[in-house]
Amino acid sequence: MVKLYVEGGGETNDLKTACREAFTAFITNAGIEKRPRLVACGSRNDAYESYCTAIDNGEEAVLLVDSEEAVNPRCQNGAPETWLPWEHLRQRKGDGWEKPHGAPDTDCHLMVECMEAWFLADRETLKRFFGKDFHENSLPAKGATVEGVTKGAIYGSLSNATKKCQKGEYGKGAHSFHILKEISPAHVELASPWAKRFIAELKKKMDG
Repeated sequence: MVKLYVEGGGETNDLKTACREAFTAFITNAGIEKRPRLVACGSRNDAYESYCTAIDNGEEAVLLVDSEEAVNPRCQNGAPETWLPWEHLRQRKGDGWEKPHGAPDTDCHLMVECMEAWFLADRETLKRFFGKDFHENSLPAKGATVEGVTKGAIYGSLSNATKKCQKGEYGKGAHSFHILKEISPAHVELASPWAKRFIAELKKKMDG
């Protein structure tokens, strides 16, 4: 059994359940037939520590966390399977994580700079989810990728775009996992090279 340790879900059981269900739906919608067991870990440190424990115990495990900031170009040179997410996490101030012995870079994945970046890739779903008062023009200008938008700009734009919506201003606990269930993985892959890498490597690991 492969376990996928994910940053997210907060501290409550309800949010952790919503996180597990949302990522499972996203993975299923991405066409991955054999799904890993999702473990919603809350904080990024808990995700890392849980992953390390699994590796130490000889278990098959995958880690998915926010990059929190732009990834150094040196960590994403060449083909995606040669990228160095562990190096990014080791160098990043606030993490300083060492790669566990025997853990390949292809089992470590980054949401750049945060999960909500994926939402920007599927604006039609955002408009449908939030309804007629959603203000799309508050979102960052459409570009080739969503990974050049800072975490602060992503949250700020989602907040501004949803201020007048009946469902309320965007809130991570209130909305994020409901949206993740609905967005198109195909759109996300086109806009996010790291998400494309995550889906491709997880497919290899699960479906062969």
